[in-house]
Amino acid sequence: MFTCTPADDVESGTFSCICHSPAFMRLNALVEHKFSRRAFLAGAAAMGAGGLLSPKAVMAAIPEAPTRPVVFTNVRIFNGTSGQLIEGQRVVVDGNKIKAVEPKGEAAPDGADVIDGGGRTLMPGLIDAHWHAMMAPLPMLDLMTADVGYIYLAAAEEARKTLLRGFTSIRDLAGPAFGLKRAIDAGLNPGPRIWPSGAMISQTSGHGDFRLPYEVPAQIDAQLSRGESIGGGMVADGVDQVLKRAREQLMLGASQLKLAAGGGVASNYDPIDASQYTEAEFRAAVDSAENWGTYVTVHAYTPRAIQTAIRGGVRCIEHGQLMDEETAKIMADKGIWLSSQAFIENEFANPYPEGSPNRAKQRTMFAGTDTAFELAKQYKLKTAWGTDILFDPSMTKNQGAILGTMSRWYSNDEILVMATGGNAEMLAMSGPRNPYPGKIGVVEADAYADLLLVDGDPTVDIRLLADPDKNFKIIMKDGRIYKDALRG
Repeated sequence: MFTCTPADDVESGTFSCICHSPAFMRLNALVEHKFSRRAFLAGAAAMGAGGLLSPKAVMAAIPEAPTRPVVFTNVRIFNGTSGQLIEGQRVVVDGNKIKAVEPKGEAAPDGADVIDGGGRTLMPGLIDAHWHAMMAPLPMLDLMTADVGYIYLAAAEEARKTLLRGFTSIRDLAGPAFGLKRAIDAGLNPGPRIWPSGAMISQTSGHGDFRLPYEVPAQIDAQLSRGESIGGGMVADGVDQVLKRAREQLMLGASQLKLAAGGGVASNYDPIDASQYTEAEFRAAVDSAENWGTYVTVHAYTPRAIQTAIRGGVRCIEHGQLMDEETAKIMADKGIWLSSQAFIENEFANPYPEGSPNRAKQRTMFAGTDTAFELAKQYKLKTAWGTDILFDPSMTKNQGAILGTMSRWYSNDEILVMATGGNAEMLAMSGPRNPYPGKIGVVEADAYADLLLVDGDPTVDIRLLADPDKNFKIIMKDGRIYKDALRG
C-alpha cells in the first residue's frame, strides 16, 4: 500500500525513512490486509516459503487468535499467589483465557496444541505498576520538541519490546498513552495491556509543571504548554481547575487518576521536601474518580505530602521513599497501597549531572529507600512494584533486571508475587474503569492467558528475569503466542 526506495538500515535498527520502521511496516501490512486479504496471505505465504521474512519481521507480527486449545504439560507452575511451585499439574488455555489447571493425567482436548515444557517454570506475565509508555523510550528534549507522530512510533516500538521482556501488563502513570493502548487492543501493534492515567495533574511549580520560566507568569487564557498539549501533564490550581482536568482524563479513558503531591527529582522548580496541593484539591480529584468508580494515586515522598493526600481520600502512594513511621502506621490503618521502586545508587540509577539540583534531590531520595521498604514490611503495607523509567531509552531493556534488585529487601518468591498477583490486586482498584475486566497476574481457571515459560526456576534465581531473550522460551498474551523459542 505504501512504498519507498529500499534502504539498508532496516536490519540495523535505524531508519532513514519512516517507512522502514517496524511500527510503520506493521501498519502498512494491516492496511493491505484490510484491502486484499487473499493477496496479502498469498504473498506472505510465498515469502515465508522462500525464507524471505527476517526474524525481526516475524517477531513484530501480531499472532492469529488461537483456533484450538493450548495445553502446557510437563511444567512447574508459579501461580502468582504462592511462593511454592506446583508440580503434577498442566494448564489448559482455550481462547484468551485459562480454562483449567488440572492433574497432568487428564486427556488433552481434541485437536489441542500440546506444549511440553520440559520441566520449565510456567508463570503469569509480569506487571509493571509504574511505567511510562510514552516517556521511557525518548529523552526529555525529544518529548518537548519532536513531532508527535515520531513520539508515538517510538512508543509503539518500545511497547513491542516491553511485551517481549515478559511484561504483559503495565499501569501507565503519566503520558498520552490512550492512543497506544487503543492500537494495541485493536491488534495494530504488539504490546502489553495498559491501564492509563493520562496526563499527571499538577499545581503550578509542581512536579508536573515543565513549563519554561519565560512562560510564567501565565495569562488566565494562556495557551497550553508543550507538555500539556501532548497530554504529558496538566497544570491545575484550585478546586475548580482540578475538577475540570480530572474529568477530562476520565473522559479520555483514564483507568485511574494521578496527581503530583510533592516535590520530584526530574522536575526543576520544586524542592523535594515541598508539599503540593491542599486537602480540598485532592478531594476534588478523588470525588471525580470515585464518581466514576475508580481511585487517585499520587507522586509523593515526604510525610506531609503523603498524609495530606490521604486525608483528601487518595488510595495509593507512588514512591514514598521519605516516609516516617507515623506515616506508615496511617497507611496500614487505612489500607493505603504503596507503589514503590528500587531507587538506590546502582547501575540502574540513571543519575543526573553531578552538582545539579536534580542530582542533590536524587541522592536525598535514594537515602530513604531502605527505610521505606523496612517500614512497608514492618507494618505489612500493601506494596506494589514498578520501574518508573523516565527519559532514558538505554534503560528500558533493564526492566526485568530492575525487578531483580528488589532482592535487597524481599525474597525471590515475594518479588514474583508482588510483580504478578500483587500488582494485579492493585490494578483491580479501577473497578468498572478496569479496561480488562478479568483476572490477571495468576495461573488459575478463568484468568487471562498471559503466560511465560521460563527456562529455569525464578523462585531460586531471580536473575533469570534480567535476560528474557535467553530465558523466556514462550511469551503468551491473551492466548496468543508472541514468542516461541521452544519449538522454533
